[in-house]
Amino acid sequence: MSRISRRTAAIAAAGLVLPAAVVGLSAAAQGDTDTPITGDALSRAGDAALAETGGGSVTGTEVGDEESYYEVEVTLADGSQVDVQLDESFTVVSQKADDETDRD
Repeated sequence: MSRISRRTAAIAAAGLVLPAAVVGLSAAAQGDTDTPITGDALSRAGDAALAETGGGSVTGTEVGDEESYYEVEVTLADGSQVDVQLDESFTVVSQKADDETDRD
């Protein structure tokens, strides 16, 4: 392969990799990591969220949510969902009805 062909191939490869990296960084910057809570933290966060909502089922969790350190999604007996925001000490900092109809 000639020197020009190698350079062209390298530029073309960089052209494919760079946009993918930018998209990945953009998603991370927007907090779209959706990392679930695990281990003892999952149990503690779930217990705190269920105590706050008065029952229900934990149907989703996230560490590093854009609104708080932990987010616990609770589905109530009537089918409605509530997002409970917790700090690092598992103290409830807020809760709100989850009215999103289209989750990724």
